[in-house]
Amino acid sequence: MSTGLLAGRAPGASGQPLPPSIGWTGEVKASFRLAWPLVVAQVAQMALYTTDVIMMGWLGPKFLAAGTLATSFMSPFLLFGIGIISAVAPMMAQAIGGSDFKSVRRTTRQGFWVSVVVTAVLITVIWNAEALFLFLGQTEQNAALAEGYIHFAVWSFLPAFLFLVLRCLLSAHGKTTIILNITIIGIFVNAICNYALMFGHWGFPRLELAGAGISTTFVNSVMFLLTLGYIMTHKRYKRYAILVRLWKPDWARFKEIFRIGLPIGCTLTAETGLFAAATILMGWLGTNELAAHAIALQCASIAFMVPLGISQAATIRVGLALGKNDPEGIKKAGWVSIIMGTGFMITTCLAFWLIPTFFIGFYLDLDVPENQVSLGLAISYLAVAALFQLVDGCQVVAAGVLRGLSDTKVPMIWAIVGYWVLGLPISYYCGFVLGGGGTGIWLGLAAGLAFVSVVFVIRFAWRERLGLMNYKSIERG
Repeated sequence: MSTGLLAGRAPGASGQPLPPSIGWTGEVKASFRLAWPLVVAQVAQMALYTTDVIMMGWLGPKFLAAGTLATSFMSPFLLFGIGIISAVAPMMAQAIGGSDFKSVRRTTRQGFWVSVVVTAVLITVIWNAEALFLFLGQTEQNAALAEGYIHFAVWSFLPAFLFLVLRCLLSAHGKTTIILNITIIGIFVNAICNYALMFGHWGFPRLELAGAGISTTFVNSVMFLLTLGYIMTHKRYKRYAILVRLWKPDWARFKEIFRIGLPIGCTLTAETGLFAAATILMGWLGTNELAAHAIALQCASIAFMVPLGISQAATIRVGLALGKNDPEGIKKAGWVSIIMGTGFMITTCLAFWLIPTFFIGFYLDLDVPENQVSLGLAISYLAVAALFQLVDGCQVVAAGVLRGLSDTKVPMIWAIVGYWVLGLPISYYCGFVLGGGGTGIWLGLAAGLAFVSVVFVIRFAWRERLGLMNYKSIERG
């Protein structure tokens, strides 16, 4: 890339469509090469959370309960912010596809601006969590401990969002291995900081949950700074000069991030809320049902990391093709990603059907008599989760494909309809009215996700007649 390219777009990007650069086989290779580090990075990100939960358990049951309460409370807000910030991914990909490198730089800067604004709003909402916990019937001890963790952990939102902006910049250039490496470093840094600050080792004070909150903020800051350092020193990216005139406003681009990102944030929050509501329904059935549900959901969540990583890659691949005005490239990138994500989930579907006890054995001692009820329930839930996997994988990849086209508002509406108008009522009806119990609740979840999956795939198939492929550049200068 030459510095001259930073001045504007390549001629073909705003004129006639460019011929497709690669065939179907080439698209498969390109998508896989982009996706696999993102998939592993998603698994590594989950490992960060798992490390926190394990070490909270080492502190004792009351700390684990309060820590789980706090993280469960913060998660929807974090996902909402992530959804908004992730709008920079298709914007960057479309700009790079059209050789509009100046837009990449300005989108990065405005992504930083949006990160600051979103963080400020979310901290204001979350800060006084103890009063809300008490209102919802939590004990004074749990509420106080949870808020103590939140007061430190909530500051992790800003470096996490800034890291996401830089992740999108690197992903849009097809550079995802460095993201994986930095995330793995984060796991080790998090474990070391937790061990020192939560338990008071190596001369540090014993801060317990507050220490976990400090570690969370510190590790996200380290990951952001490592990524920033990489971008500022690598010859391919330092030419963007992303920190030069950082204070300069670009209101059109700032608004565009919110226009694309707010529906993504609402969609993620709606989906998270659906599973939270399903967990509450499971709690009405009893402890064994809730335990079995937690196991099945955890198994499904781990498998979900693969199509989620593919979805992130799909946004980039489709966005690049859109930026080139390459309708054939859009078609190939979209369908290859959807087939890859759904194809992987066929594998997990068969595994959940054929060897369910293998997965359940990681969470329950299969030889303990007291666990047999939960074991039986978990096997039945995994059988439904197997079908659930197919539609869940398909819908998340299809959503990523549509985001590559900057199509987020209408998918948000359909997602809310699928999750809350169909999925949750069907869960309640099948679980309680028809007497299906936990299996009925899982069938409702699958039904809601299946509806969203079908709508998203049809929407991509009809992308031309719906006018989703028009490149709309925002003001440059």
